[in-house]
Amino acid sequence: MSQAIKVLGKGLVTPVRSPILHTPDEYGLAYEDITFPSVDGTPLEAWWIPCPGSDKLVIANHPMNFNRYGIASHLEPWATPGGNDVEVNYMADYKNLHAAGYNVLTYDSRNFGNSAAANGGVFTWGLFESRDVAGSLQYIKSRPDTRTMTVGLLSRCMGGNATYVAMTRYPELFADVRCLVNPQPTSLRPFVENNLAMMGAEDQFDAVDWQIQLNTSFTIDQLSPLEYAKNCHVPTFIIQVRDDLLTKPADVQSIFDNIPVADKKLFWIEGSTRRWDGYNYFPEHPEQMIEWFDRHMS
Repeated sequence: MSQAIKVLGKGLVTPVRSPILHTPDEYGLAYEDITFPSVDGTPLEAWWIPCPGSDKLVIANHPMNFNRYGIASHLEPWATPGGNDVEVNYMADYKNLHAAGYNVLTYDSRNFGNSAAANGGVFTWGLFESRDVAGSLQYIKSRPDTRTMTVGLLSRCMGGNATYVAMTRYPELFADVRCLVNPQPTSLRPFVENNLAMMGAEDQFDAVDWQIQLNTSFTIDQLSPLEYAKNCHVPTFIIQVRDDLLTKPADVQSIFDNIPVADKKLFWIEGSTRRWDGYNYFPEHPEQMIEWFDRHMS
């Protein structure tokens, strides 16, 4: 087995933490640094961005390698193949939500940003991270000022995968969740297949699968959100770069198809092959996101 295959397999489940380069106050948003526990007790670092007079709350989480700020992928070593060497800064998301009348809670998942290490530092594409989604919902129920708020979720990529897993494992926590906005969910399989294609090593899938299992104790397909999406029972809006070099549209379509609700929407971002354009879409074009939250949280 080549060293490149070992590096790929390990890199997909043991990411390097990105620094937090911006904070909400730089964009005119008052906020508090807070900490709350995941359901297994892992301390999670978060920002509470209040919107005085509002009883609506959006809980936001982040993709793999990212944190609550976004990702410093304009810097090494956080640049990603496929042209994904531009910064993603989620402060615009929070400013747009706040301007539309939403309180925001956003946090670093385990092993990312400033949150605690857990599970040996491995990343499981949503399985262990689902405990953090559940912890965020428990936290808002523990606060007198938030426990009766109307709740929506902005769960991006890995955060979306983790949300589907949490919906399966902790369904009682989602009883009061009105809707979900989910930019770019993905299974690990197409990620591996496309990376191998870029390496000219398409025949090495089983070798990468073995490396993933050695590092996490799970196979590639055990880390997929496909089956967990069948337990999503809230109105769901998915967006995805259709020609994303790192994933495959059929996988995203399958996740969408597995969501068993009539009130759902899939929006394809056209004219790009860069995955990061999907992460930057709502910060730059918030209208559809705000409309979805407004419609389901009024």
